[in-house]
Amino acid sequence: MNTNAEKTGDPTTGHAREAEKRARVRGWLLDYPRAIPFAIFAAIAAITALSVFSIERSERARDAAQLREQAQMIASEMERRGNSFSSYLRAGAALFSSFDDVSPQVFRQFVSELRLNLEYKGAEGIGWAKVTPATITGELPQPALTEPPQTASNAAGLASVTYFAPDTSRSRSALGFNLYADPVRAAAMDEAKRTVQPTASGLIALAQHSAGDARGFVIFMPVYNGEPSERDIDQSHAGYVYSPFNADLFLEAAIERTGSSDLGVRLYDGTVDPAREFAARFLTNEATHRVEQGVSIANRQLLLVVETDDQRVLAPLSMVTLFFGIALAGLLMLLARLITQQAHEDRQRLAFYEEQQSIRNSLSRELNHRVKNTLANVLSIMSLTRRRATDLDEFAESLDGRVRALSATHDLLTDSDWGTTAMRAVIAAELRHFGSKTETAISVSGPAVELAPNDALSFGLAVHELATNAAKFGALSASEGNVTISWQLVSDQLAEVEWCESGGPAVSQPEKRGFGLDLIEKIVAHELKQPVQIEFRSDGVRCVLRVPVRQRSEFQIREVSAS
Repeated sequence: MNTNAEKTGDPTTGHAREAEKRARVRGWLLDYPRAIPFAIFAAIAAITALSVFSIERSERARDAAQLREQAQMIASEMERRGNSFSSYLRAGAALFSSFDDVSPQVFRQFVSELRLNLEYKGAEGIGWAKVTPATITGELPQPALTEPPQTASNAAGLASVTYFAPDTSRSRSALGFNLYADPVRAAAMDEAKRTVQPTASGLIALAQHSAGDARGFVIFMPVYNGEPSERDIDQSHAGYVYSPFNADLFLEAAIERTGSSDLGVRLYDGTVDPAREFAARFLTNEATHRVEQGVSIANRQLLLVVETDDQRVLAPLSMVTLFFGIALAGLLMLLARLITQQAHEDRQRLAFYEEQQSIRNSLSRELNHRVKNTLANVLSIMSLTRRRATDLDEFAESLDGRVRALSATHDLLTDSDWGTTAMRAVIAAELRHFGSKTETAISVSGPAVELAPNDALSFGLAVHELATNAAKFGALSASEGNVTISWQLVSDQLAEVEWCESGGPAVSQPEKRGFGLDLIEKIVAHELKQPVQIEFRSDGVRCVLRVPVRQRSEFQIREVSAS
């Protein structure tokens, strides 16, 4: 349920909410000092990975587009070369159809005027095959060379190679060969006759009598004697002008012309099938990208497969992005870590200041308490000293000594930060004012014992009074006198101290009580909360005190409850 302040949009409530949000954020920084930097690093790393993925996808698309463009360039070059030779064959067909018979002179004149760079084009040459009708019904005349049986498609006659240029030993071996003897050639010739168009054959061996020779294809163009309106050839005067192509040279020329020598290229007859492969140029490594492109040469559809073996792991832009992203993620993580560490240190520093302020307040309260106690002790000492002093000098001397005793113990407590103080140090501080004689005349022995501040003040006053009495009337007033101070632990919380004098003047029971005796038996015993035993023996004074023992870790500044 909303409050009235929330309904009216109280700005104080808004400020409180903002402060709460900021406190919550600081709390996260302090409670999870490692999680926040890691989260920032993970976020930047994820963004970097996404960016690299996008760049790589774009690079792959660009590479695929470039590969497709190169495939199209190679296909276009092959089609251009095929179309060029188809034009030559068309010109030859037009020329030969104007003669009743194609003589060797006519054929040589035609070839010489073409001025073909056959090797560059990938073509083996240009030939003329004259069609001869069958003379014996039911059986076709067979050439002298061994050839496959005649098919139904060539039952009309023979298409024997009559002329071929250039004139080489290989081309001369093909003269007289019946082109209809090969089903692949026969199918192409029938298709050319049907369409009256230059038509390429399927995969063939270029040399019919040499096994394993280069593979290729042949483009046929029919020659008519007159108008070919009825799609029939005058068998007595017609034939085919044709050109065989070496597929490897034909493909290599197209690759060199387009500058694609670093690609793997394969040419197939229609579909990807090793048995229908015209030519291939393989890559050294395994292909990573592949593009298929159709090629139309002389009324026949071929298939071009272009491959690349780009072994690049990441594109240069991806490498730069990855490096920059990791560097930025590391920098932000370090910065966040420093911020969280600073926040943690600020909280520790604030807690330390709060603790110091608490200690300062406690010290102030403790100091006030101790000053009051000290002033009360001083006032009591002054009052008792004044009552028992016979003259002003005696009063001043007694008061000075007792205030000095308090001062000496206060110095010890200040050095220990008002912590526990060693009993041996208290005894040494109180005896220091009685000259160098105390170093030889007083023997001190006992285990290490720590006293609380108030107990140290009371015990110091007792030692001062005993030493003052011994210096005036007891063992310390004689050259042969000795004082033995020893203590032992009665329990873990209590030590018993014995003051014993010897070798001094004879001691008798005092006729009246002095201030020192009252101070020891009343004030000291009251402060220590333990009885004090004083004996005035003839050989010297003996005093037994019991002092509470404190451990260093047990003493704490007095807590003052608020009231």
